[in-house]
Amino acid sequence: MTARPPITPAADAWLHNAQQEIDSLVPPNPGLLPHSRRGFLQASALAGFAASVAPTGALQAQVITTSAQGLDAGMAQIPTPTGAIPAYRAKPAGKTGLATLIVAHEIWGVHEHIKDVCRRFAQQGYLAVAPEFFHRQGDPNKFPNMAELFANIVSKASDTQVLGDVQAAVSWAEANGGAKGRAGITGFCWGGRIVWLSAAADISGLKSGVAWYGRIRSTVNEANPFHPIDIAEKLKWPVLGLYGGADSGIPNSDVDEMKTKLSFGGQASQDSDIILYADMPHAFHADYRPSYRREAAEDGWKRCLAWFGKSLKA
Repeated sequence: MTARPPITPAADAWLHNAQQEIDSLVPPNPGLLPHSRRGFLQASALAGFAASVAPTGALQAQVITTSAQGLDAGMAQIPTPTGAIPAYRAKPAGKTGLATLIVAHEIWGVHEHIKDVCRRFAQQGYLAVAPEFFHRQGDPNKFPNMAELFANIVSKASDTQVLGDVQAAVSWAEANGGAKGRAGITGFCWGGRIVWLSAAADISGLKSGVAWYGRIRSTVNEANPFHPIDIAEKLKWPVLGLYGGADSGIPNSDVDEMKTKLSFGGQASQDSDIILYADMPHAFHADYRPSYRREAAEDGWKRCLAWFGKSLKA
């Protein structure tokens, strides 16, 4: 077995900062051993949910499961210039000419909750596609803790790569039941940030987005040179942001600054909106985690559907 190279002081400091960021976004799961290999693998085996955040015990009772009855749902392969990537897709069976929604996952990839969100959209008449944006970076189960997962997989999925994959997913959808030029994107946590960046990128076919508690500012690096706060005034189409007022990883001051920058931008930026749910934590929509808050989640879902219903209607 090849030994891993030693971690330099600079890399160690980076991992420490990354772990702090992860801790601010991930409520503890008491059913698992925190940051342990055993807990990591135990979670991976449970019901297709994310490593180290799989629902156990009482949490399982609140998990929403959406039926695939009447849907065409399952895995697909999306071609990209650097090779195909897997994706989960769901749409009403036998229907074409549908508005498309790209669903951008959290840092744990396309697990069962993300697939269920796709089925929820499909039951509303959309073609929903969730690409596995981390496919090229490797298998998360090879890393013994969340800090190394973040360092070796999440941080290496560059914005350029991910936004290219968003374009590839939109193009795939247009060739597989989606209507040309009627696509939106929604995302959660890590994926919420991708929604904002997509709104400022040149992605053909996208015209609307809903960002669920996507980080507004963070550390800039080679893979992630810009963050939503940097491009707020340059949006090409409007975004609805849904945020928790008690999110320990996204201060209210960041949300307020984002609102201000949007108001000074072009028309798409000015037409964007941000809803701040008082006293709500990060990941209040994630029904498989302790952070889930039903009232805010249901209100956000209604706002999300209304936003896309208005912007993507035929």
